[in-house]
Amino acid sequence: MPHRDENGRDGGVRINPSILAADFANMQAELARIAAADFVHVDVMDNHFVPNLTFGPQMVERVQATSPVPLDVHLMIADPDRWAPGYAELGAASVTFHLEAATEPVALARRLRAIGARAGVAIKPATAVEGLFDLLDDFDQILVMTVEPGFGGQSFMPETMPKLRRLSDEARRRGSSVWLQVDGGITESTIAQAADAGADTFVAGSAVFGAEDPGAAITGLRSAAAQHRHAH
Repeated sequence: MPHRDENGRDGGVRINPSILAADFANMQAELARIAAADFVHVDVMDNHFVPNLTFGPQMVERVQATSPVPLDVHLMIADPDRWAPGYAELGAASVTFHLEAATEPVALARRLRAIGARAGVAIKPATAVEGLFDLLDDFDQILVMTVEPGFGGQSFMPETMPKLRRLSDEARRRGSSVWLQVDGGITESTIAQAADAGADTFVAGSAVFGAEDPGAAITGLRSAAAQHRHAH
């Protein structure tokens, strides 16, 4: 669990900087700059599920060894049923796979939980949320992509907000404690829209790593999100 939940300092908001926006040649120093974050978001891409290649288990293991905060691994890969458990075994606190890529998403989520990770499921902008309504308790986190997955630095897609709001309303109606995460184009201006639509966990890349003071950027994002959190 994130270190900020225990003392309530996060106001129900989690900020997870994405290392896609970090300087890969100085990863240990970059990770030290985000010690104020709740998790570090690690994007694993295989050049199959998305048209980009990042890194695999060895890099994730290195990040795990040096990060001051827990790992939130986002697998943009084909065949997560086969590969996702390995990332949980590396010690990642949370492992998210794509609904579009998984053959047996509920069984996979149970495997991840059995290993000791939080189990997350992600959906692309065009994927409907309604299919997840009956599965809310099978996941610890649902990631609603606010850009097309594959590359950092894209613009936030406000047209994804209605489905996030439907998901949030349904989770509240069912009394679910699932975390609702957004990823893509999150800045101090767009985070307000996502928080208002019900998100509580926010992936930010360049808005954090591109800032002169990443710690201050994290604080600013957290404050902006907390002010606009959908009433629960």
